[in-house]
Amino acid sequence: MLSYTMKMLIFPLGCLLVILSSYFLGLTPHLALMICAGVLLVASIYGEKRYPALRNIHWIFLGIFHYFSELNWCELLYYLLIMSMIQNKQRVAQTLPISMLLLLEYTVIRLSYVPMDTYALLVSLFDMLTAIVIIFFYHTLINSEAEKRRLREKNHFLTLHDPLTGLLNYEGYIDALNKTVEEHRSFLLIILNIQNFNGFDKEVEDNWCSVIGNTGEIITTQFSDAYGISRYAGDRYAVILPVIQDIEERMSSLLSGELRGLQVNYSISLYPGMSETLQHFITVAEDRLFQQQRNKWLKNEEEVFRSERLRAVGELAAGMAHEIRNPLTAIRGFLQLSRGQSFNIAPWYEVIMGEITRVTELTAEFLQFSKPHTNHMKPERVGQCLERVMSLTESDAASRGHRITLEMTGEPVVVNMDRDKIVQVLINLIRNAFEAMEDPGEVHIDLLHDGDRALISITDTGSGIPENSLATIFNPFYTTKEEGTGLGLALCQKIAQDHHGKITVHSEMGIGSTFTLHLPMGA
Repeated sequence: MLSYTMKMLIFPLGCLLVILSSYFLGLTPHLALMICAGVLLVASIYGEKRYPALRNIHWIFLGIFHYFSELNWCELLYYLLIMSMIQNKQRVAQTLPISMLLLLEYTVIRLSYVPMDTYALLVSLFDMLTAIVIIFFYHTLINSEAEKRRLREKNHFLTLHDPLTGLLNYEGYIDALNKTVEEHRSFLLIILNIQNFNGFDKEVEDNWCSVIGNTGEIITTQFSDAYGISRYAGDRYAVILPVIQDIEERMSSLLSGELRGLQVNYSISLYPGMSETLQHFITVAEDRLFQQQRNKWLKNEEEVFRSERLRAVGELAAGMAHEIRNPLTAIRGFLQLSRGQSFNIAPWYEVIMGEITRVTELTAEFLQFSKPHTNHMKPERVGQCLERVMSLTESDAASRGHRITLEMTGEPVVVNMDRDKIVQVLINLIRNAFEAMEDPGEVHIDLLHDGDRALISITDTGSGIPENSLATIFNPFYTTKEEGTGLGLALCQKIAQDHHGKITVHSEMGIGSTFTLHLPMGA
């Protein structure tokens, strides 16, 4: 590439060298004309920037200068002029004709002052071949430089831009912020976080990429006056804007329009109003976005929790209605039968009272399950609690023909608990163990501690619980007993959870089951 500055330097020096050489060698009788032609050539070179039309007549002044100098060294100026005329042309088909015409001009003028013999003709042929080689070499060099330039530009673009959307990446985002600050501008920074991009299947690349790309285009269109727009961290966009008054309206329009359906959190921050330094400003802006996300997450969690509570209430109500309907149906049927015997209910009295008792017990358990837990927590020794449980269940075990044993760790285990509630849980679990053993068996109670948790396990030698039932035995109204309400284990689990603990179960068919009450240990 021959720049304008290089031409301003090389052409005058080349002309001066030819003039001095021609003068000292005494080759031309037209010194004044040669000097005039050289001055015109140099003047046209100097004036081409202001008068571009002069580029079309450089070859005329050069031909006149060559003719009067009668010196083959003008060939250098021809090659320089060729380079100047073809430097903006990319194809050989465009540059080769120009080169050949200028070399033809040089050959014709050269043959006007040298003998036209075989040597002169061969030199002219060699000059033509040399021009062709130079042209091809020039294009190779130009194409190589152009490719390097494209690669540099592409590398620079990828360094600062996101390849998927064409927006700035994080490095480009920081660079744009720095440039905006250097220009002493106040600006707004909007950071948007698209929360549900993770809901798209990234393996289906076209789907996910199109959503990312379309989102970038939408944001770019909405904020066409931005100093810079960036996508970074996968699902986060940053927009650097001049300070404008209707930013909230524009954001509302964006979220309710093109981005409707996506879960978007955003924060708007003003520089330099919020911070003196850019780094601190970026931290504050990101923190504000985090707080927005956190508040939204907490709100969503609260909604989920409320929905779960409503669902649980619905399940309890449905189960309660189902369980109460059966005894009420029986009572109604027996009362209808009594009409035929002058309302004498004596034959069905015991059955009716049994059903009424069942409804009463079911209602009592339901109320106990659903009412808020009264806080009577205080540090208690688990060993004393177990000793009381043993005294309350030993007679029941003996009447059923079962054997009950207790094994405790030597160290005192203290738990912050409502003792009556824990006793209720343990008695319920032990009675379930008794009922699980049709033949005389053994129930073993074991107390130990694992780290900061007390573990009370109750093991029976019953028939065991089917594996497909283990996940549902704590659900309200689930029972395998003909007379059971299905609220006993659900109530026990609720009491354990009220104590920040839980009940787990392990069972093997034909061997027995182990229920373990986990409770956090206190001081």
